[in-house]
Amino acid sequence: MIDSGNTAWVLAAAALVLFMTPGLGFFYGGFTRQKNVLATIMQSFIVVALVGVQWVVIGYSLTFAPSVGGGFIGNLDFFGMRDVGLEPSGVYATTIPHEAFMIFQAMFAIITPALITGAFAERAKFSTFLVFMLLWSFLVYDPVAHWVFSADGWLSAFDYPEGVDALDFAGGTAIHINAGAAALAAALLYGRRKGYGTEPMEPSNITYIVLGTAILWFGWFGFNAGSAGAASGQAANAFVVTNTAAAAAAFTWMMLSWYFAKKPSVIGAAAGAVAGLVAITPASGFVQPMEAIAIGVGAGLFCYLAVQLRTRTKLDDSLDVVGVHGIGGTWGAIATGLFATAAISGIDGLNGLTHGNGEQLLDQLAAVGAVWGYSFVVTAIILKVLDMTMGLRVEEDEETIGLDVSQHGERAYVIEETGALPTMQSETQEDPQRELATLPKTSPAPAPSGSGS
Repeated sequence: MIDSGNTAWVLAAAALVLFMTPGLGFFYGGFTRQKNVLATIMQSFIVVALVGVQWVVIGYSLTFAPSVGGGFIGNLDFFGMRDVGLEPSGVYATTIPHEAFMIFQAMFAIITPALITGAFAERAKFSTFLVFMLLWSFLVYDPVAHWVFSADGWLSAFDYPEGVDALDFAGGTAIHINAGAAALAAALLYGRRKGYGTEPMEPSNITYIVLGTAILWFGWFGFNAGSAGAASGQAANAFVVTNTAAAAAAFTWMMLSWYFAKKPSVIGAAAGAVAGLVAITPASGFVQPMEAIAIGVGAGLFCYLAVQLRTRTKLDDSLDVVGVHGIGGTWGAIATGLFATAAISGIDGLNGLTHGNGEQLLDQLAAVGAVWGYSFVVTAIILKVLDMTMGLRVEEDEETIGLDVSQHGERAYVIEETGALPTMQSETQEDPQRELATLPKTSPAPAPSGSGS
């Protein structure tokens, strides 16, 4: 029977999660140089369109239809939204329309490939990028999401206590580890940006970074609390622990940057908040608020260290997708195995190590290893084939002038020859930009790319 309150909440949560993907575009766009801001935002924005269609046609069926191949992938029972209608599904959405559950899950399928784009920012050929996003959704996201989220996926906890029962309330393994492992493969296959390590690649717009973080934080309440599938106590708990972990991680990363870099970094606080949101995602329906603080502090610490390690290597993971999403998702999955409690899930015996069930931690580790391995290998194969057939990167001169112009024929920022921003004022009006343009210019100090502040 359909419950109107549950339906209203899930639809609102779906809208919140949709808002996250353009928010991710602003977050990533702020990190890139001015000549690549528009192209970076476009990579997130267009995924909404591309995967939004793929999911309705076949992606939902591959993910949530009954399994074929021993829990590896769904069949085509729901192809083209067949039997996905106005009544509850009876399996996943018992009090809301099946279509409401489908569109909520669509938002996860959309944002996951968009997360990967931060690994190859500023050098991707747009035509190849579109093909890569589509193939990755078919060959990586849909199978992995089926493993974790479907009723008969081989990693799913639906059949608890049989088999491998990995707990993943809202996508720590299926989304963040999945995207992080793919990002590592992409950073290696795309190679380093022209001038990486020798030229300044300072973020062009830190206000965009903070704006994007705020949008992500806001949308994440739908991401996690909406995964309860109802306006319930578990949804309320997911909302509380999501905010708590993000706050703890933002503060931890800021303090670490203050201690080591001698300044409380704005970028660091923003990156820390995202790391905390990532880490609490798999645990949000299973842990209590005080444990969420521990998860947030761990996310701030581990992701900060991962990003610092990346800066000491030659890996050009442009926007630190591996360090924030890969490592944050891994820590969150492990922390779920440590701190899960039946008091929150309402399922007898569904506890973590600290509540007397060490086997849950082993299940979490199995899921972490399986998703890291599968996503990395299949992503690398996809990219290698595309590199041999279409080419992954833009030409060197196109990279030099920037992707905004070379790929899209547009600019995010139009600057007049005088250096002043164009205005709608008449020549007789006082123009404050003209006065600003006469001030002495200073060259900004080089800063690390990504979230390494």
